[in-house]
This record gives sequence, C-alpha cells and structure tokens, in this order.
Amino acid sequence: MKALVCGISGQDGAYLAQLLLGKGYEVWGTSRDAQASSFGNLIQLGIKDQVRLISMAPNDFRSVLTALKRSEPDEIYFLSGQSSVGLSFEQPVETIESITLSTLNMLEAIRLLEKPIRFYHAGSSECFGDIGQVMADEVMPFRPRSPYGIAKASAHLLVANYREAYGLFACNGILFNHESPLRPPRFVTRKIISAACRIANGANEKLELGRLDIVRDWGWAPEFVEAMWLMLQQDQADDFIISTGEANSLEDFVGCTFDRLGLDWRDHVLSNSALFRPTDLFWSQGRSDKAEKILGWRAETKMKGVIHKMIENESA
Repeated sequence: MKALVCGISGQDGAYLAQLLLGKGYEVWGTSRDAQASSFGNLIQLGIKDQVRLISMAPNDFRSVLTALKRSEPDEIYFLSGQSSVGLSFEQPVETIESITLSTLNMLEAIRLLEKPIRFYHAGSSECFGDIGQVMADEVMPFRPRSPYGIAKASAHLLVANYREAYGLFACNGILFNHESPLRPPRFVTRKIISAACRIANGANEKLELGRLDIVRDWGWAPEFVEAMWLMLQQDQADDFIISTGEANSLEDFVGCTFDRLGLDWRDHVLSNSALFRPTDLFWSQGRSDKAEKILGWRAETKMKGVIHKMIENESA
C-alpha cells in the first residue's frame, strides 16, 4: 500500500507517517518545498530517511496533479494548510486559500485520475462555533466563528459533496484539540508546558495568556492519527468526530501543569486582554460514540495524561 501524507512536516503528519510505516506502507510526504524544508518532526521521530519527500503546492492544481501522478497513492491524507486559529484573523485570505481551495484541488485531481484513491480530510471542531455547554456530534450544524473555522467548514462540505456527487471514497475527520511535544511553540498548550518547565528550573518570567475561562477537549495526537487511518479502512466512506469527550478550561490546563511541577500557577501566570481573539469559542467538546461504534476507536489519554507526557518530553 502507498500513502501520500500532505503536510507531513506538521505534528499530525509526522505521527501519521510513523504509524503507516509501522504498518508496512510505502509513505510519500509533501511539503511546499521539499528540498528547503527541514522536516524537524520527522527527524525527531527518526523516520525522515524512510519517507519519500516531494514538493507540492496544494493551492496550485497542476502541482497537485503532478504529485498524485508521481506517487500513485492508494490513500491520501490531506493535513496541509494554515493551522492556527489565531493567525487566521491576521491572514484570512491565506487561510481560506490554503484550506478550502487546496482541498478542492485535491478532490478534483482524484476525480479526474479516475483511480480508487481513498481520501482523508483533516476537519476541525472549530467548524461548530459556540454551541453552548453540550457535546458536539456529527449531525450538529456548523456555525464557525473564525476565518479558520469558516475555511474548514467549507472544505468539509466540499468533501461531502464530492463523495455524494462523484462516488469518491472521501472522509472528514472532525478532530477536537489534540496535542503533543511536536506542537509548534506558538500553540498555547506547548507555550504553557515550555514556560512552566523553564520557571520550575529557575527562570524569572511571567507566562502571559489570553482568556483562561475557555473550555476545550484535549487529546493525545498519536492516538488521533490512528483514527485517521481507521476511517480509510472501512467499507464505506463517512465523517467522524474524534475527541476525548472530556472538557476542561484553559485554567484547568494551566493549574494542572504548574501543580505537577510543584508550583502555584497564580504566582506565574497573567491574563492579558491584548491576547484575546476578536471572537473565540467558549466551550468545545466532542462526542465520539460513532467512532467507537464503527471504527472501534476511543481516546485513552485525556488532559492530565497529555500534560504528563508533554512535561516528560520537555524535561528530557
């Protein structure tokens, strides 16, 4: 089996590549410039030399078609695109183009090649918007509140349309927050872990964050990529929510992190209104009953476990 992982240099792409290699796949990975990219996450996992790396610009249809013809994949995992909700407010056009247009290019290329390629699209819990203090399921309507969420919702609908209109085996994985040491430092979970470890080692600094009352459903990224693979092994293509089902506030995350290091977070953390987003989701929590029933997948690591694993890695 051949798999093409688009966005292989990111957190999910690297862990997915590791999983697929372990299952005996020939793994191809794309980056906008494969010759210039460092692929630090692949190096950190010790798998860079086992992956065939090619350049592909997802927003350029010719580039997409060339990459698919060269790699001849049985499965495509489309994880590319601007991945920061906060940055999407500063770069809305880039966000829409890199997510929505790029997804359309992938789907159209698969359609034109007329080969039985199975396609996974990385959706997002940001599509739901503010739904109150309830657990989102697959039938809940989308009301996104950021350019990132709008782009992901549009891409999600494109995948569903191509599945229904052209019979493509195309799936949306609606993933809730999932973290790991491979997260870039700009992501709030990695920012918290890194700062707390520095402070525990004697650094004289304050950790500045935005809203602390937001509630999220945090899982462990290496477990979430297994759900991606499982979706493409089914007899029928479908969409699935992937989450832990546990909701915690950012204050809970901060408190648990500092407590594990023997510190009181109130002595070291500030909430800075300048870091607030124009709009933000207050509560985000997913229900993965469908994934458990059909895929046999269930999250094993929840927030406290995620924090423990990330601190262990940071300390090492």
